[in-house]
Amino acid sequence: MKLHRSEKEQKKLADDAYFLRAWKKFHAEQLTEALAGVHADVMQRLMAQLKDLRSARELVAFIEAQDWSEVDVNTRLTALHQINNAITRLRERLGQEPIDDALPHEPLRAFQLVRNIVNGRCQ
Repeated sequence: MKLHRSEKEQKKLADDAYFLRAWKKFHAEQLTEALAGVHADVMQRLMAQLKDLRSARELVAFIEAQDWSEVDVNTRLTALHQINNAITRLRERLGQEPIDDALPHEPLRAFQLVRNIVNGRCQ
């Protein structure tokens, strides 16, 4: 059965699709720039790690082993975006909720730890 949408609903769907494509294009461009930029070595190692991500613990150890203090803000943000996507895919593959940040009284989860490491914050 075909749904008949109002003109307003159709416009909203079209706008949403446009913005999603633009958002994905932006992140793809950011990744391309980061992989070719000054910190390409760190980003290439990160992307190799994320390609075959099997454990959040392994990822946190990998992130801790990198020197993020020298990496520019845009590259760090691109890295965090890619890490977030990889962790979400891993969690979904394992049948878990895609996002599960810790509450204030709980130990930090993998992405929260990674974000703190990349941004140079104490855990």
